[in-house]
Amino acid sequence: MPVLEYGKTKVNVDDEGYLVNFDDWNEDVARALAEKEGIEELTEEKMEILRFIREYYRKFNYFPILNAICHHVNQPNNCVTTQFVSPVVAWKLAGLPKPDDMIINILQGETPD
Repeated sequence: MPVLEYGKTKVNVDDEGYLVNFDDWNEDVARALAEKEGIEELTEEKMEILRFIREYYRKFNYFPILNAICHHVNQPNNCVTTQFVSPVVAWKLAGLPKPDDMIINILQGETPD
């Protein structure tokens, strides 16, 4: 199983870079995941989004509606795509378990067949 290292932090990830254990996430892990995704900096605005996504997922076991994320963190309606390009990337950086193909399609704006 691949290991993601960031400073003194080491966590297990799957072959696609998703955290294996939801509880291994912290802001340093998010930074390491972001680096792997080519995101140079996790600003406070980005971290607010990731923290909200995690808390919502912890409570409801599902990714929140994109506009709801932005509303709850007091950012513009398209904050997730503006900050992360893709909601799938935000999902990964928030340390959520790998989504199935249906969820990926929904997050990418595709409608299920």
